[in-house]
Amino acid sequence: MPYLYGFDITYLIFIVPCIILSLVCQIMVQSAFSRYSKVRNSRNMTGAQAAEYVLRQNGVYNVRIEHVSGALTDHFDPRSNTIRLSDSVYNTASVAAVGVAAHEAGHAVQHAQNYLPNKIRSAILPVARIGSQLSWIFIILGFIFYYKVGTVLLYIGIILFSASVLFTVATLPVEFNASRRALTTIKGTNLLPPEEYAGAKSVLRAAAMTYVASAITAIMQLLRLIFIARRRDN
Repeated sequence: MPYLYGFDITYLIFIVPCIILSLVCQIMVQSAFSRYSKVRNSRNMTGAQAAEYVLRQNGVYNVRIEHVSGALTDHFDPRSNTIRLSDSVYNTASVAAVGVAAHEAGHAVQHAQNYLPNKIRSAILPVARIGSQLSWIFIILGFIFYYKVGTVLLYIGIILFSASVLFTVATLPVEFNASRRALTTIKGTNLLPPEEYAGAKSVLRAAAMTYVASAITAIMQLLRLIFIARRRDN
């Protein structure tokens, strides 16, 4: 393994830039959400009402909308067909709340319409869960053992980890599409005037970058493991 004065150079090359990127993206989404959470939308529509509105506009009626505690814990649960909106979204009539709620409604519409990338991601999920749980066990054992046994264990770990990376990458089109559905409905039905629409779009764009950062980080972690494995072989 390549070291410089006892420091693992691969960590500096592959991981540190991803940590910086993730921090920047988190700051961006927190800043955008905080800014537009203070702007009340002209429709005086809460996040829960906005989610219901987007669902109706897309012909979806059998989705529950519930409150969930926490900050930015908003999500759609396909198992129970439920949209759960956080404290700052569910009963808040801000521009940010409308954007976030509409995005989660976009996921519910995807589910109702059997959106193909969403089905692909769901199919990958069970394998990704197993891969993420087992991969590091094999990777650590690969470093403990030497010669061919260690190499085989290390590559098994890398293959298992690849499944979780694939899931992270498969998440991107699903998230982008949910935001696109939300913004199309908001703009197409004049739910928000242009200046408020721009604010909702800024919030969703910043949120999308966090998924991009996660995908890049997962890919870079995989490349680092492959690089280390190949160096070990040599």
